[in-house]
Amino acid sequence: MGKQEGVDALYGEERKKVILDYIQNHGRASVQELTEIFQVSESTIRRDLKELEEARLLKRTHGGALSLQSVNFEPTLGEKEITFLEEKRAIAKKALELIREGDTILLDAGTTTFELAKQLKSFSKLVVVTNAVNIFQELITHPGIELIIIGGTLRKETLAMVGPMAEQALSMIRVDKLFLATNGLDVEAGLTTPNLIEAATKRKMINIAKQVILLADHSKVGVITQAKITDVNEIHQIILDDAADEHFIKQLKTLGIKVHLVYP
Repeated sequence: MGKQEGVDALYGEERKKVILDYIQNHGRASVQELTEIFQVSESTIRRDLKELEEARLLKRTHGGALSLQSVNFEPTLGEKEITFLEEKRAIAKKALELIREGDTILLDAGTTTFELAKQLKSFSKLVVVTNAVNIFQELITHPGIELIIIGGTLRKETLAMVGPMAEQALSMIRVDKLFLATNGLDVEAGLTTPNLIEAATKRKMINIAKQVILLADHSKVGVITQAKITDVNEIHQIILDDAADEHFIKQLKTLGIKVHLVYP
């Protein structure tokens, strides 16, 4: 899309409406792209995108935004690693408190679970099962951790081993605690992810765990992507940052889910 006639004259609510229409038509847009189209500063565009996200009309990503209608969209691993990093580290720190010496834990592939993996080196007796290549590499040299990596087909987008081989390997294991990642978190739609095969692998993880603990920053709340992992009530505990929607938190508690809020 080139510069539209008169688009540089748009202000306030009118500009936000055109931004939203553009992102819905194209699936996503970068801040740089929008500044060129609307002839305004990056700070103005970022403010507009923030307000549109707060109204749950789109989802911001590092460097831009995407339409909530793009249910199969998945940010790159690099984008996810630097988005809401302080929140992810705070969530991981809280998750660490739920782990005990001698536990067998399963770490799902994800940027927040990766932050948790970085904090596990204080343990002297721990079994860690993971399907994430980067988590395996992070823990491989630590003498206090017995490490089990799940085989399967590698999804380069998430560095996760997934598919029938992964599910077969998981069926041979039982774990005390699963630390689960998700792309979308909604009371009605449940937990969702953009990839059908990865969703099936995550469901298998849930089936083999005594306790299922979801690690999710507030940007996941209200997001619905293509493939359903499970219903929200299949989760035992959720760790969220304090920017999560208050009404959503009340709904979780009504379902009997233990909610831990962290303050980055």
